[in-house]
Amino acid sequence: MTRVENVLNGAAFDFEEFASLTKEYGMLLKQLRRTMRFADRTTVDLFESNLDLTGKVHYDALTGIYNRRYLEESLKRNIKSLSRSDGVLSVMVVDVDYFKKYNDTYGHNAGDACLKTIAEVLSQSITREDDFVARYGGEEFVVVLPHTDEHGAHVTASRLLENVIMRGIPHEKNEVEDCVTVSIGVTTVNVEYEHKIEDYIKCADEALYMSKRNGRNRYTFAKF
Repeated sequence: MTRVENVLNGAAFDFEEFASLTKEYGMLLKQLRRTMRFADRTTVDLFESNLDLTGKVHYDALTGIYNRRYLEESLKRNIKSLSRSDGVLSVMVVDVDYFKKYNDTYGHNAGDACLKTIAEVLSQSITREDDFVARYGGEEFVVVLPHTDEHGAHVTASRLLENVIMRGIPHEKNEVEDCVTVSIGVTTVNVEYEHKIEDYIKCADEALYMSKRNGRNRYTFAKF
């Protein structure tokens, strides 16, 4: 074994032991680097997974449009924002006419396909960036139109009715047309801070009831 005297303190120095320790240190350093790379990759994967889950939690699994959770969160933000500037907000509740009869006639798979198509038609019928459509539940959808006055809501509601009919989804049990139609309830309000989400939905839903009672395939306005 090779040893030398340390000229400063006279201690013996073992070159072979030093070389062995250096090699072991190098191996440990490589392992540490591999572990750190794996940890970094895991962190990135978890971050991307969380982003993916965050996105999915706001979308309806069947139709792919926004769901009720997103609707409620977005409406809350819109109320808060628009109330500061005396802004106006229009909200619509849209219901597929005689949807139970549609399911009974064509089956639930066809019913699901019908809802997907209606969601697509409604989404394509609104053009502004801030407007959006959400599935509220079952065969009901909600259309939210920030900065849209009553005239603009009239125009949009008419377009929704027309575009649904133009899609021409057969519905032999529909009592108003030979294809799928929708009924719509609309409310347009100058937003105030104390307004609640439920206020808008309830008012539009009451208008929807009037549309159904008066023959369906139409829209009706209601005010707070």
